[in-house]
Amino acid sequence: MIKLENGSQDLVCIVCPIGCRLTITKDDSNENGYVVEGNVCKRGEAYAIKELTAPTRMIPTTVRIKEGFLPRLPVRTSAPVPKELIFQCMDEINKVAVEAPVKMGDVIVANILDTGVDIIATRSMTRK
Repeated sequence: MIKLENGSQDLVCIVCPIGCRLTITKDDSNENGYVVEGNVCKRGEAYAIKELTAPTRMIPTTVRIKEGFLPRLPVRTSAPVPKELIFQCMDEINKVAVEAPVKMGDVIVANILDTGVDIIATRSMTRK
């Protein structure tokens, strides 16, 4: 995100493959408090406002797995988590070690940091 001299901010929308260049300006007279320009669809407007007010991210990573045929198990969040909690989530995830076998979709960590988001396995892994 780039801050402009007039107080507006520029960012590229990542909701769809078009990649619209958006300009977001604070405007208290608008019902949602912002004016978004450059978007082709309504999803771009919603994305821009959310990115300014409450940005979230998915976390793809790995955890240790005991007795698995690989040393690490790929996992991800079941939903986006607040951007400011990513490093705290990773601290918790890095403490985890699961034991094989694991099935894709298994919950590895439930409700991480009381966010309502689970850490789930993204592949199955059998024992060695």
